[in-house]
Amino acid sequence: MRKLELEISKREITGKKVRFLRRGGLIPCNIYGRGIQSIPVQVNVRKLGHLLARAGGTDLITLKMAEVASPSKVLIRDVQRNPMTGEPTHVDFYQVTMTEKLKAEVPLIFVGEAPAAKLKNVSLLHAMTSLQIEALPDDLPHNIEVDISSLALPDQSLHVKDIVVGDKITVLADPEQMIIKVSEVRKAAEEAPAAEAEGAVEEAAAEAKEEAEEEAPASE
Repeated sequence: MRKLELEISKREITGKKVRFLRRGGLIPCNIYGRGIQSIPVQVNVRKLGHLLARAGGTDLITLKMAEVASPSKVLIRDVQRNPMTGEPTHVDFYQVTMTEKLKAEVPLIFVGEAPAAKLKNVSLLHAMTSLQIEALPDDLPHNIEVDISSLALPDQSLHVKDIVVGDKITVLADPEQMIIKVSEVRKAAEEAPAAEAEGAVEEAAAEAKEEAEEEAPASE
């Protein structure tokens, strides 16, 4: 498990005046959680940048503050960024209770090499890129690996039930939900023109019927 720490300090400046903090190389943040009031804090922009480069939404972070004896255990909940530069402008941290399970969306990482990928006119169709789980804060994974080395033939697929996550993690997604499938490109390309041709025939038949009705003499 990754060990992530960040030094923070209490923040007295709030509201629109926080722009002065950013000019001084500090980023305003907030700590919130169940049963606690929101705590305004600030952090050095460089230290925050190093943390954000390593941490994901499920990585437990230890916040150390000189004014507080015991560190806080938090998760990153929201990062606001400058749309022009991409630099962080504000971060929300969620303080967890280590004995309470949390629901989280964890990224899927596809590992191994699928033999089917070497076949002609075949591609791998990714139906899911993340998986919803539930676990204690200490057991939340940074990501979940999906081994695709068993995919050797067209139409083969992997489903949620095929993923091994361990006893400490509960998967909340439908076990039958497809994650990745070997798809034939040629079949998909052939089915599209066939459907278009069928539609064209039906349209032509309808037009011919209309013309025949217009040319037929009106009944007296």
